[in-house]
Amino acid sequence: MKEKRDISHQHVTGRVAGRGTEVKSGKSRRAAAKKAATKSGGSKSKTTAGDGGSLRLRLMLGREIAMGPGKADLLDGIAATGSISAAGRRLGMSYKRAWLLVDTMNRCFAAPLVVGESGGKAGGGAALTALGKEVLQRFRRMQVMTAKACAADLKALQGKLRKG
Repeated sequence: MKEKRDISHQHVTGRVAGRGTEVKSGKSRRAAAKKAATKSGGSKSKTTAGDGGSLRLRLMLGREIAMGPGKADLLDGIAATGSISAAGRRLGMSYKRAWLLVDTMNRCFAAPLVVGESGGKAGGGAALTALGKEVLQRFRRMQVMTAKACAADLKALQGKLRKG
């Protein structure tokens, strides 16, 4: 029988308080994420209507990003793989970076979105809690509604951007 445990405040070797901590350079991580998104049929992270300009939805708690497109992609990956490290690899990030994002989400919400599971043949993994599933579903719905509500204005603004 698997035992669920709260992983929101476990210690990670290295700099834990790292807002902006990147293991890979931003450019190579973005390239890996883009490649992974292309393989999986596209990313849900950005709303675009052409070559320039994009719209990103973020839920903030103070200065922390409680939920954003990247964190939602990470939650999707955890739900699909049952593993923080596997979900991070799918997005081109290290386990440490993925764990820091999970830790931030777990601290920002009233209850954890992701819990660790110990036991079993594979030695455990990670799973979304009921709250994690609800937050992910609501955030994805908000992304769709935002994209629809802003599509015409976004297209108009994109037409006014410099070509680059």
